Amino acid sequence: MRAGFVRVTWSCSTKFRLFPFWTCGTIRALKIVCTDHTFRREIVRVGKLLHERSYIAATDGNLSVRLDEDRVLVTPTGMSKGGMKTADLVVVDMDGRQIKGRRTVTSEIGMHLLIYSMRPDVHAVVHAHPKTATGFAAAGIALNQPLVCEVVIGLGQIPLAPYGTPGTPELAETLRPLIPDYDAILMANHGVVTYGADLQFAYMKMETVEHFAEITLVTRMLGQQQPLDCSSLEKLVLARSRYLGVSSSAPMPVYSESGEPASLHMRTRNKPERASLRPRETASLLGS
Repeated sequence: MRAGFVRVTWSCSTKFRLFPFWTCGTIRALKIVCTDHTFRREIVRVGKLLHERSYIAATDGNLSVRLDEDRVLVTPTGMSKGGMKTADLVVVDMDGRQIKGRRTVTSEIGMHLLIYSMRPDVHAVVHAHPKTATGFAAAGIALNQPLVCEVVIGLGQIPLAPYGTPGTPELAETLRPLIPDYDAILMANHGVVTYGADLQFAYMKMETVEHFAEITLVTRMLGQQQPLDCSSLEKLVLARSRYLGVSSSAPMPVYSESGEPASLHMRTRNKPERASLRPRETASLLGS
């Protein structure tokens, strides 16, 4: 079990009940309260991490956790994510209606709800504005070249979504075509959104995106890039399912002589597959 995360389990067994005067309903209610408080602490912790690493400034960014099929715990609007308290967070239903909390929910809640509706495997979303990755987004450049093996295994590639006005349905709609196949997306002239099975995984993907953006920037400053070839990528496809926490179904980027990345699809979210390219497919992807 990872540090910082607490698994809460309660038994309703009448034979082994720890507190004989408590009903099963009481125990279930306590489970909900304890789980809710655990998630609140995690969002506060990750909000501080984002602020300390300068991934957000002022009142930028937002985070959420799926509590169950009907409720989402999310950060409020107009508040620094580095200075939140657990009581500042709000709960909304899957239609975005606020059902708990004294503050106002983030104006970008629609983006979170769309991701949850399209990806049942996702239980946490992180949106931030890390400087280097957001610089690429503002320049209209996707992070889709296979330059670093760990990034290829963990995220496949990081596409660029068109610009959408923040706080409007337009923002979420620009992400819709990309959400099913990617776990990290650059948002043009805006920032980055990442998501995963829990908040820690979603946050680590944000770190990976920014780290890869910094590496990509260095290669551009040096004036030379050396993408992984198709043979190397075939091996990474086979290795991907062995990495803990890798649930992305993003297509693998494959370098072609034309300079445009092709894609080798490898779905791993449900059941890992062993995939390889035949010589004819390899030649096609490389543009020969």
